[in-house]
Amino acid sequence: MKMNPVYKRETTVSARSFRLALILMLFNGVLALVVMLNMYSVLERVKLTAEIQYSSFTNLYVFVAVVEFVMLMFIMPALTSGSISGERERQTLDLLLTTVMKPWEIIWGKLTSSFATMFLLILSSFPLLAVSFVYGGVMYYDVFLLLLCYLAVALLCGSMGICFSSLFKRSTIATVVSYGVLIIIAAGTYAVNVFALSIARMNMTNTYALSASGMADQANTGGFLYLLLINPVATFYVMISRQTGDNNQVLKSLTNVFGPHPESFVLDNWVVLSILIQLLLAAVFLFAAIKAISPGKGIRKIK
Repeated sequence: MKMNPVYKRETTVSARSFRLALILMLFNGVLALVVMLNMYSVLERVKLTAEIQYSSFTNLYVFVAVVEFVMLMFIMPALTSGSISGERERQTLDLLLTTVMKPWEIIWGKLTSSFATMFLLILSSFPLLAVSFVYGGVMYYDVFLLLLCYLAVALLCGSMGICFSSLFKRSTIATVVSYGVLIIIAAGTYAVNVFALSIARMNMTNTYALSASGMADQANTGGFLYLLLINPVATFYVMISRQTGDNNQVLKSLTNVFGPHPESFVLDNWVVLSILIQLLLAAVFLFAAIKAISPGKGIRKIK
């Protein structure tokens, strides 16, 4: 099978650099230190109280998962937002377009090379996640779902960065816009739901003349809740809440924040549907990036 030349070149340069080895050592070193301190605190507690709190190991799993998720969400745009605009700044993009490679192959090679670097960091930390398997509480299905969530957020953030890198001529502008859109998706959808919930509570309180702790507690955000399906933070929160709680934790986690909502197919399958929607949104960003660098028929580049 023919390997993508862009992917081959980018991964070769990254694998030969000392920076990648240093990042791997520092990242896993910090996580290993946290794991060892957690284990030490559990052992000391056993010596003092003769009781083992198994929830500490579940908390360790949550901590490592959260660190990796945050790393994926905030580093992937930085890795990809300068991929195409950087080639344009070095005046090598036109040379790439004159080769037999198609625009989608260039985009895909840039994206997969950045994703491979991040996936190496995630995969190298899985032995630390496996510590919680010794004491139970986390199933293999949970790890598989966690990997799917990582895949969705990495592709979404990476495709977002490479899309704006194709649209803008400057890497700095592409990076700023990528993080701006990411903040809108993550914090903006949450803010819309918070605002909708406050309006619903205010209207219900005025209607029934009850205190905020009465009928107003039954208010919810309504259809605005489904905006969170494109929010990777909300998806990760729901997934972790379910893995560390009971099977109905998805509905409970959303109800505690955004008011009670009736059960539905979307809420019952929130994580899977949200991952599919995020992958679809990533495909839209990639399509826009391909169109932007296609000679003669691309989207007009922004200075």
